[in-house]
Amino acid sequence: MSSTFRFLQGVHPFEGEGLEKPVALDAALRYVVPDGARAQVLYFRGGNSSPELAVVVLLRGGVPMRYFPVAARGDVHVPLRVVEDVEAGETLELRVAAPEGVSGTVVVDLGLVEV
Repeated sequence: MSSTFRFLQGVHPFEGEGLEKPVALDAALRYVVPDGARAQVLYFRGGNSSPELAVVVLLRGGVPMRYFPVAARGDVHVPLRVVEDVEAGETLELRVAAPEGVSGTVVVDLGLVEV
């Protein structure tokens, strides 16, 4: 069985609209599992330049799948040991939530394997 690694990554500015309102960062942080394949999320790494907590939200089909809190001016590395299959046609997207009016930059790196 062959596999292909995929990454949703980059450095993105943000402005918070509230911790309950994740905002889109960039279209490059959206991944649709191709027909005939499935994907598994392997890890998340992130950093936050703002003076407040930011939460990177992984959406699956528009619904939160995982929350990755990133401390103020901090970073996080989360290896995902529970592997869930994401089926063909499903969409994964990274967004960020932060307190209203807080701005900064997040660095995100989500590793996936497509099988």
